[in-house]
Amino acid sequence: MERLHNSRLSSWVEKVAVDNEDGLTTAQLMLTNNDLKPVEPERRQWGAWNFVGFWIADSFNINTWMISSSMIVGGLSWWQSWLCVWIGYSIAGCFICMTGRIGAMYHIGFPVVNRSSFGIWGCLWPVFNRAAMACIWYGVQSYIGGECVYLMIRSIWLSWDRDRIPNTFSPDSGTTTADYVSFFLFWLVSLPAIWFPVHKIRHLFTVKAYFVPCAGVAFLIWALVRAGGPGPIVRQPATVEGTDLAWQFIKGVMSSIANFATLIVNDPDFSRFSGKPRDALWSQAFTIPIGFAITSLIGILVSSSSVIIYPGTEPIWDPLTLLERFIDDGGSGQRFGVFVIALAFALAQLGTNIAANSVSAGTDMTALLPRFINIRRGGYICALVGLAMCPYTLLTSANQFTTYLSSYSVFLSSIAGVMCSDYYLVRKGYLEIRELYDARKTGPYYFTYGFHWRAYAAYISGILINVVGFAGAVNGGNVPIGATYIYNFNFFCGFIISASMYWGLCKLSPIPACSDTWMEVGDQIDEVRLAYDQSSQQEEDFEEDAVLGNKYDKNHQKAV
Repeated sequence: MERLHNSRLSSWVEKVAVDNEDGLTTAQLMLTNNDLKPVEPERRQWGAWNFVGFWIADSFNINTWMISSSMIVGGLSWWQSWLCVWIGYSIAGCFICMTGRIGAMYHIGFPVVNRSSFGIWGCLWPVFNRAAMACIWYGVQSYIGGECVYLMIRSIWLSWDRDRIPNTFSPDSGTTTADYVSFFLFWLVSLPAIWFPVHKIRHLFTVKAYFVPCAGVAFLIWALVRAGGPGPIVRQPATVEGTDLAWQFIKGVMSSIANFATLIVNDPDFSRFSGKPRDALWSQAFTIPIGFAITSLIGILVSSSSVIIYPGTEPIWDPLTLLERFIDDGGSGQRFGVFVIALAFALAQLGTNIAANSVSAGTDMTALLPRFINIRRGGYICALVGLAMCPYTLLTSANQFTTYLSSYSVFLSSIAGVMCSDYYLVRKGYLEIRELYDARKTGPYYFTYGFHWRAYAAYISGILINVVGFAGAVNGGNVPIGATYIYNFNFFCGFIISASMYWGLCKLSPIPACSDTWMEVGDQIDEVRLAYDQSSQQEEDFEEDAVLGNKYDKNHQKAV
């Protein structure tokens, strides 16, 4: 009976297991599946124009639309805040190209890239860290997308009103029945997009790149025509000067970079599908600052126009709030315009959620449990978590969690610093791809029990430099002014400290599988077989952790 029970259990395990290469050991099954392996040539379908479309599509979203609002409220003029966006996203574009280069060259995603720096098993903490935040952000972005659906429904039926529909939620819940139903509809309609593989989802971004910016320009023209001009914000000078102006400018630049911290870390998840490494270079470096700067400019001009359209009010920075006002004071033609623009914003939120959250969470979960989770399954798990977490409770005005989410870049900057230092400064572009999937003690990325203490020391150092200022930003408490000044440079401080600490530790205590000269060998990779050879397999069966294969010389190059 026990044998029958075990056979049934094994049968069910095999049924739910994902596809994988034959001949892998148990340890290897904990490290790889077909979604984690280097992308084979036939799936490397992202060209330079696909990345252009991807970033044009991603740049047009509600967060980018509103990013200049806090800068102008903080005392900057419109052109100073816009300059912050240009500088911030230009710097972010450089970081994107740095991390994306690794994926584009070796065709591996963020979880596998981190194995070279944090260790075969040590990479699981950064991966889990990133997956958890992606799930939370998926829920938050979906709720914002639900607000777009609310406007679409209300532009058709005015009776779809949160103040008129009986509310079954408590007043302090952060939502209403109408808002929750709209959120659920957006969440439900988003599910089919998760089904498509990453190398095919580029078509969604192409459609979004054409439709959404056109709707944004139409919204701008509509607002300018109704207002008869751009409004008072474009004539408003800066309200701070001297050192206060300088610090507000720095915070504006850093907020633009922090808004991009998630994508900086997980860009290899997309760049790994590029046909050639250069496809993911200039297309990203130029499109990112241009796309995000144009979107923020449209947001500034539309919000400025709202002061004239609705006299006696403060600028309406949230485009969805302004569109709802348009519904209240317009006829059927105006409501149709709101429907189209709200549809564009909903598509923008969908694309942003796929790019920044579902794909990255799916890839990360694949690395956490590769035998049973692939990117598609991980994406659906992310969506379920985003629904179950009730994201509206995090968006209430009394909840500081949104401030925590916005400040989370201090943790991601340390991960990015270690990644880039390992690839560019320590290994000089050289990775041994097969060994990134090798759990044996002799592997060059096994380090100490699979964990790389140098990477964790550097990672923690990058966090500690910002932690006091981070606590002050989240809790609003009194912290030393020096800590606040350091935190104003949060992403730079975390990145530079972690990168330099990692480089210094590796200089003092060298690690294997490095090159003395710049040596990227990713262009030699077509398809990688991960199963050990026959002799290694026999010895592996005898002792999983035995010393196998070749010894690793500091400068040797292994054919893949």
